[in-house]
Amino acid sequence: MMQRINLAQSDREILDCYSVMAELRPHLRRDEFLATVKRLVALAGFRLAYLTDGGVKAVAGFRISECLAAGTYLEVEDLVAEEGERSKGYGGELFDWLVEHARKNGCKQVRLVSRVTRFDAHRFYLKKRMMIEAYYFSMNLDENGGSKKSATE
Repeated sequence: MMQRINLAQSDREILDCYSVMAELRPHLRRDEFLATVKRLVALAGFRLAYLTDGGVKAVAGFRISECLAAGTYLEVEDLVAEEGERSKGYGGELFDWLVEHARKNGCKQVRLVSRVTRFDAHRFYLKKRMMIEAYYFSMNLDENGGSKKSATE
């Protein structure tokens, strides 16, 4: 019997995660998704975890990294439950799995960045006992090396 939460390793498993991930990242194209994930795996240690319950219900993109400030940490880059399946505990179960995966891999912290307008996500993370501890700054660059306004400005 298949575990409820698995790491996507085969091409089929990665592609099975696409439709749920695209709900959070609508700019992703299906025909580029597999190659993009494989590139991120090779370059940055990116991993996809997915929860199944009669199909993929939730997906998380993450990586384990290390920095001088905090040591080893697990960075959650994406966490999404399928539309129509939210508030059924799938996201919470996957989040808890990520925390346990971080512990098993010697991480001292779980981190994530959430857009300031995602209020439902913020409530979820605060219920999961995450803390708001930093400001996140960014600058979009144009092709000529200058800066440009983001699409949300």
